Amino acid sequence: MNTIHQSIAVLGLMLVSLTGCNYEPRAVGDANPARVAEMQQTLRDLWVGHIFWVRHVVSNIATSDSEERDAAEKEVLTNTKQLAQTITPFYGEAASEKFYRLLDGNIGAVEEYSEATAAGNKRQQDAALAHLASNAEEIADFLSHLNPYLQKDIVRSLIETHGAHHVLQINQYKAKDYAPLGAMWPMMRQHVYVIADTLTTALAKQFPSKFS
Repeated sequence: MNTIHQSIAVLGLMLVSLTGCNYEPRAVGDANPARVAEMQQTLRDLWVGHIFWVRHVVSNIATSDSEERDAAEKEVLTNTKQLAQTITPFYGEAASEKFYRLLDGNIGAVEEYSEATAAGNKRQQDAALAHLASNAEEIADFLSHLNPYLQKDIVRSLIETHGAHHVLQINQYKAKDYAPLGAMWPMMRQHVYVIADTLTTALAKQFPSKFS
């Protein structure tokens, strides 16, 4: 693993520690806790679906299984649309469409890194890492402007960590380091729970009447 990849790995592990894995949302105001819990579970399920299907895509890139990759990419597309649509009731179709494009950009950068890693192309790897970093900034800027309870630096850290996890996973596939791959999954799952819970809490604070 080169210096850039080591930095990404350290960043990911540090940010997981900073954000905390035992985070639970707290409803405020007139928000109904049961409705908040429903949104929390929906977002958790969708984000877990995201890391599940993206993992299949990158594993198929590593093994050059184009048929299975196509099937996995279709699932990723469906999942990404569903994730974007969760904000439609709060911010409308235009915001949902932009969120979809940003999420799709994140996935695209992960695929770029996976393809570059499979090909052993460091220049393209570095370009993909830069794409991931700029995408995290864009997502953080977008969500923090939509919702005052989503701090830009926190959202950026969450998305950067998410990208770092994918990078570590891809490196493990390349190295055929399969034992750590199993250990990566619960870490990735717990982190996307943090993302889901952070979004849920911010929505409940901004729109308590929609959870009543």
